[in-house]
Amino acid sequence: MYRHIEDCVIDLEKHGHLVRVREEIDPDLEMAAVHRRVYEAGGPALLFENVKGTKYRAVSNLFGSIERSRFIFRDTWQAAENVIALRGNPMEALKHPFKHVGIALAAFKALPRKSSGLPPGFREIRISDLPMIKSWPMDGGAFITLPQVYSENPDKPGIMNSNLGMYRIQLNGNDYKLDQEIGLHYQIHRGIGIHQEKASRRGEPLKVSCFVGGPPAHTLSAVMPLPEGLSEMTFAGLLAGRRFRYSYVDGYCISHDADFVITGEIHPGETKPEGPFGDHLGYYSLIHPFPVMRIHKVYAREHAIWPFTVVGRPPAEDTAFGALIHELTGDAIKQEIPGVQEVHAVDAAGVHPLLFAIGSERYTPYQTVKQPAELLTIANRILGTGQLSLAKYLFITAEDQVPLDSHREEEFLQYILERIDLRRDLHFQTNTTIDTLDYSGSGLNSGSKVIFAAYGEQKRKLCREIPEAVMNVRGFTAPCLVMPGIIAIETNTFHSYEVAAKELRMFCEALQAGGGLPDCPMIVVCDDSRFVSGSLSNFLWSTFTRSNPSHDIYGVNSFYEHKHWGCDTVVIDARIKPHHAPPLEADASVERNVDRFFAKGASLGGIKLG
Repeated sequence: MYRHIEDCVIDLEKHGHLVRVREEIDPDLEMAAVHRRVYEAGGPALLFENVKGTKYRAVSNLFGSIERSRFIFRDTWQAAENVIALRGNPMEALKHPFKHVGIALAAFKALPRKSSGLPPGFREIRISDLPMIKSWPMDGGAFITLPQVYSENPDKPGIMNSNLGMYRIQLNGNDYKLDQEIGLHYQIHRGIGIHQEKASRRGEPLKVSCFVGGPPAHTLSAVMPLPEGLSEMTFAGLLAGRRFRYSYVDGYCISHDADFVITGEIHPGETKPEGPFGDHLGYYSLIHPFPVMRIHKVYAREHAIWPFTVVGRPPAEDTAFGALIHELTGDAIKQEIPGVQEVHAVDAAGVHPLLFAIGSERYTPYQTVKQPAELLTIANRILGTGQLSLAKYLFITAEDQVPLDSHREEEFLQYILERIDLRRDLHFQTNTTIDTLDYSGSGLNSGSKVIFAAYGEQKRKLCREIPEAVMNVRGFTAPCLVMPGIIAIETNTFHSYEVAAKELRMFCEALQAGGGLPDCPMIVVCDDSRFVSGSLSNFLWSTFTRSNPSHDIYGVNSFYEHKHWGCDTVVIDARIKPHHAPPLEADASVERNVDRFFAKGASLGGIKLG
């Protein structure tokens, strides 16, 4: 039971899960570079004791492995899992009331506990006193990457009608007045966005408190997709094994457990440029107007520790974070969407762009010819549910004699490609919403979606060699086999959609004239076919983060009929386009500079790097 983050640090160090970095380190790129190396090596949590420009220590990689996360929550995990399961199936409690008394009691004991005034040991500081951590060279400034952003419903104030979310916070740079303003990046469908809309309608500023640190359970609670009616504050207490303690000072909620608290107001209509920021898709999210928060007061606990993470192209620490959330929520998606067996947000593709799903197919059991029917209903439900609605590509099938696991990604994709009827089973949604961080679409938040639905008997054996027809198309070179049934091939740098349409129409016509590709259902046109085919991770990342289905999918022998589009072989244009955000690249000189931390006798000299 951790009261503060320092309790967790001491516990992790005692059990060999944490290493102290004694040497002075620069928060401008160096801390992030060290973090990435240690994470990639499967290394421990890191406590930076001597951060340049601040007196505060910083900790990272707390959640860098699922094993370490399980260790952190070892005493409270089961109780939290039980409460979530019960919320998803309330009838279970009615059928077996005595069996679930302990669960109800655990949830009751986790209710927030109100006090008065500032907690002992808190003192007022400034934003500029904090560790100003910048992760990537083109970032617009220093960011908070593990905040707990607290807001209340203006129509129903109080902690039980609050929202605790994790939205990145820009501390300096751009047009922000240092120590007076910070930037909050969030979208309107988030809980805080709903609160801000209500406050703006009333003509009032929204009071916001940003908590940093405290028990690790509070950080996890800020990103948990909790069942309706289960408050993040209650869940925070449940997972921490200790009630969330709070008070109000100057009208702002103050977490008594946090290491740092930033309070301030968001005024109606006030925005400032926020970004760029190296994000979890592996690219920079660019500069856009987002809400600006006017600082009221900033507090720090005595001996406070600043937690942070570094995001970038997966896998990263948030990969383990996501696995932890999936393990805790378990089968919640099954309760939310009838007929769903599992939904897998593919981490290698940046989570949001690509979903693999397994559903049920029970609509027409009397028909001898099997084809997707119920799967299409389920697919639309998936693409209309929470953050799953941000996906661009959904591959869905149903088990039929062969046991399936969507997390075995190559096998799952092969299963679908062996069975899909590309003339019937592609379904597009155009001019719709996608992830704000995804720049492959037609504008901010704007893009398209496509469903690949497959069910029934195997229709084809997938090619395991480069088909002859692909080898001889003028202007297209270096074909490589990505996996059975999928070829990557290079062509000219992308110029415009008008030029691309001509190039790929000629490519598809040439393939059709050469007899088609009956055993090769997918071709990826790219800038570097050797990179794309180099690993499954490379293929998933480059193909599905660099394409917009409505604009970038072409087909061999394609057709329109009654507004339905189909083809014999799908061709995806996954070249980098001029409007795409730049991919993340580390600074070579910084990478050389941080070698000193891993030298013999240095704090991290004992960590074996890959």
